[in-house]
Amino acid sequence: MSDRLIIFDTTLRDGEQSPGASMTKDEKVRIARALEKMHVDVIEAGFPIASVGDFEAVQAVAKAVKDSTVCGLSRALDTDIERAGEALKSANSARIHTFIATSPIHMKMKLRMEPDQVLEQAVKAVKKARQFTDNVEFSPEDAGRSELDFLCRVLEAVIDAGATTLNIPDTVGYNVPEQFGSLIYKLRERIPNSDKVVFSVHCHNDLGLAVANSLSAVMNGARQVECTINGLGERAGNASLEEVVMAVKTRKDVFPCNIDHLDTTQIMNSSRLVSSITGFPVQPNKAIVGANAFAHESGIHQDGVLKSRETYEIMRAEDVGWSANRMVLGKHSGRNAFKTRLRELDVEFASEAELNDAFARFKDLADKKHEIFDEDLQALVTEANLEAANDWLKLVRLKVCSETGETPNASITLRVDDGELSAESEGGGPVDASFKAIEQIIKSGCSLQLYSVNNITSGTDSQGEVTVRLEKGGRIVNGQGADTDIVIASAKAYINALNKIMEPSDRAHPQTGDV
Repeated sequence: MSDRLIIFDTTLRDGEQSPGASMTKDEKVRIARALEKMHVDVIEAGFPIASVGDFEAVQAVAKAVKDSTVCGLSRALDTDIERAGEALKSANSARIHTFIATSPIHMKMKLRMEPDQVLEQAVKAVKKARQFTDNVEFSPEDAGRSELDFLCRVLEAVIDAGATTLNIPDTVGYNVPEQFGSLIYKLRERIPNSDKVVFSVHCHNDLGLAVANSLSAVMNGARQVECTINGLGERAGNASLEEVVMAVKTRKDVFPCNIDHLDTTQIMNSSRLVSSITGFPVQPNKAIVGANAFAHESGIHQDGVLKSRETYEIMRAEDVGWSANRMVLGKHSGRNAFKTRLRELDVEFASEAELNDAFARFKDLADKKHEIFDEDLQALVTEANLEAANDWLKLVRLKVCSETGETPNASITLRVDDGELSAESEGGGPVDASFKAIEQIIKSGCSLQLYSVNNITSGTDSQGEVTVRLEKGGRIVNGQGADTDIVIASAKAYINALNKIMEPSDRAHPQTGDV
């Protein structure tokens, strides 16, 4: 058994299953490059059969990434596996991850299959995947609630069929650490050919135990952990990459493995990038990447840290990228400094026109706030990408009036296709009035599910980053907007969400690929 812990990142696949967290192809490539820079072993880029967009995104990541293995998910169906194989054709190192459910409730209620049929389908799928790559991962979906004897039968058979990684998912976040670790131990002990594969785990966070379950599995012989940046994922999320990695790195005295190949100083950059692209802010008290993760307010703590950092800090903030490469730009910064810093953040421009547009946005922002940090740049690039992708509806002008004792009102002008339309409305506040004015023009029929405001950096001149979640006909999208004026940021976010939800799309939500 190797002492190297393989980090399998599924932010681009399972993370995208968070309602409203869909990413464009270019955004997936940006995140994949950041993960590659961190030296993540495997990047699960998507579920190619889900839609044309997902196929193209996996294909683009496979072309862009050179050092990490690129993985595509497929059900245990020939059509899925063939689609994954086609999407991964240009990858330097490719993996097909195929799955089928093995728990009694899933087999009976979802698959409508008998156990022997499931076993046969699993073996057939692995053999089919081997026609495209010798790196094949198999997952028995809902393994955490599967019967042990049947699970052993299936896993032994797929190893014989050619699987090289066995992933044991706690699909519904039902397991607890002692139980889940014991399951991994029993599988390794009872399956005769278990020494021929790497055991992996994929834990969901429904009970807040995803990281604990993953680490318990590692203690019992698992040598791959499937996780996501910021713990992103559907429902309560997945095991958090940064927490798993730093737990193993910090407690080398406990864990019988290492992640020395990972560049943990890239964690913060990846965290900010994912947060900026998805519009999912990181809570301040989030371990490792939260704003308060290395902050000390208690006088006793501050005194101790000043005397000796180790009194209250078990790891260095620099080790996860908190203070590394922090170049502050401003209104006097030139084009070269701007371009160089964005390149260091793994942002490349396809054309000179794109660079000029981004630089103009940077200068506009620099006129509004004195110092521009990495977080501001990430938000700026994300906003530029959003506008480039969605140009049906744009904000032209917004005027709001909010006065003590008076009803707030907003006057707005939007560019709709090639023309301009204006409207006015009152509301409970300036944001509410702005949204109502937009709706007077668009009449979308959408339901507002979430309105969230997050400061990108500190200070009263900080940009406000707003996330708006809209629902229409069962479809849910997130919209993002950033500006030093929070009302303008809110309008931008609402318009961004409308651009997504009002445009016709053949994109199928990848939720059908849940392991």
